[in-house]
Amino acid sequence: MIRVVPEFSPQFREDLLWWAKTNPRLWERLWDLIDSIVRDPFVGIGKPEPLKHLGSNLWSRRINLEHRLVYQVEQNRILFLQARYHYEN
Repeated sequence: MIRVVPEFSPQFREDLLWWAKTNPRLWERLWDLIDSIVRDPFVGIGKPEPLKHLGSNLWSRRINLEHRLVYQVEQNRILFLQARYHYEN
């Protein structure tokens, strides 16, 4: 089994703090999504979807109807990019 190293961008960390303050229930859902992504970045909860129009290896998962978690998958690393709003360039 390959060990995957998760990394959080500054924007992602800011988004996590925002969720912790404004909606603890969705903050907990974010941690469930993170856990699922680390186990398998391509299948699982949140309806994983490749974001081909934004670049290679970018994926998103639904936090809720309005917000998405966006992450980039590399060989042994997952970079979590944002956890609010829809996809941003």
